[in-house]
Amino acid sequence: MMSAPADLRNASTSAGKTLTVDHHNNPVAIPPMPDYNGRILAYTATAAIIVTGVLQGAFDHWLLWLVAGALTWPHVAHMLTRRTFLRNSPRIRQKMLIFDCMVGGAFIGCIGVVAIPSVSVVLMLMFSCLIVGGIRQWLLGTVFMAAAVAASVAVIGPAESLQSPLLTSILSISATGLYICVTAYYSHQQARALMLAKTQIQNQREQSIALSHKLSKYLSPQVWQSIFTGERDVRLETQRKKLAVFFSDIKGFTELSEEMEPEALTELLNHYFNEMSEVALKYGGTIDKFVGDSIMVFFGDPTSRGQREDAFACVSMAIDMRKHMKIMRQKWRSQGIKTPLEIRMGISTGYTTVGNFGAENRMDYTIIGKEVNLASRLESLAEAGEILVSYETFSLIKDKIMCRDKGEITVKGFGKPVPIYEVVDFRRDMGPNRSFLEHEHSGFAMYLDSDKITEKERESILAALEDAADRLRQEEDAS
Repeated sequence: MMSAPADLRNASTSAGKTLTVDHHNNPVAIPPMPDYNGRILAYTATAAIIVTGVLQGAFDHWLLWLVAGALTWPHVAHMLTRRTFLRNSPRIRQKMLIFDCMVGGAFIGCIGVVAIPSVSVVLMLMFSCLIVGGIRQWLLGTVFMAAAVAASVAVIGPAESLQSPLLTSILSISATGLYICVTAYYSHQQARALMLAKTQIQNQREQSIALSHKLSKYLSPQVWQSIFTGERDVRLETQRKKLAVFFSDIKGFTELSEEMEPEALTELLNHYFNEMSEVALKYGGTIDKFVGDSIMVFFGDPTSRGQREDAFACVSMAIDMRKHMKIMRQKWRSQGIKTPLEIRMGISTGYTTVGNFGAENRMDYTIIGKEVNLASRLESLAEAGEILVSYETFSLIKDKIMCRDKGEITVKGFGKPVPIYEVVDFRRDMGPNRSFLEHEHSGFAMYLDSDKITEKERESILAALEDAADRLRQEEDAS
């Protein structure tokens, strides 16, 4: 007369089994109460109610014919839903339950709407509808069952007395209670299995997040973000895009590597890379790779703010790195590193091939092209503390950044000599109203960016400068 509660579809397998895990984290399938078993239980209970009611004179004797139908229908329904075209019908369980509601309604009408047996059948049907399909299924089941009751009563008529004998009432209540208890037990088992599966999924999710954060250290943040948000597929593919390409290295690093122990050199280099990476990420650069003491960064992929803004961000990053290097140099000097380390940089803007290169099982997200070679060449030609840019880059930034013409160079892959320019500084920082000041001698270094200084810091800096000036005057007077 009704199907058993549905397995929770979001946590089930194709075989209709809910998955959970044992104490060894191995998957264990917990089957729901099968429709076949549920119908056998419900229709057998209904058959028992019919027999008891007939024996006690509550129902007409012709209703005994329904006992055979009640005991046969579960097997027929099982065959129809498993071995015919109906097995491929969507939501077949809900549709079969609607039919059960109609059968149940017809049965209620046949017994003349005798109170307790009728209520027992209604409870079993409504309980099944709520578990299988929720409120929507319950409303549909109620409508079809009420229609079947009305049609049966219209044909057969109501019973003379709506009261049932004591034994029939007790059997009806017991059968309903047994059905509800069995189906509730299976529902509880599935709910428990779902909670265990949810806990396991949560644990696996946390492990995946932790692992993804570890793996993100091997990728540029922009690339990692685009992969894990689904914006970019992990496959061998490239495209042509206009990018700003940056190269830098440390002038004097080779000499320093001969003076320092490998452990100390590694610590210094990692500190340098960490500081420069933070500057690069602040301006939105995609860090391509670290090679020796060199850094390769590009702007314009996977995200771009336009060619002009990408080029300006790239050169702004280079200027900031040059300023930041002065601070780092003073810190290294205080640690006993006497070799003056200077950064030199080269920037080129143009079309490159960007994307995933390599093999299906090992890829590298990078760029290739003659503009990459030009940027590398400019970096190798730059003097200590110098930033050299190509003409294309200069044309995009010249309204905001002061540059100096450095002539032309010959580069492999370019048919004509390439004009290059040296980056001086931001135009806003030039002249008497500039916010940035720097001065450096042996035993003295000053790096001042007044736009970034708070009022509290300003007072502290003024006090330190006054103390330094007084000290120098005292030493000068003493000499």
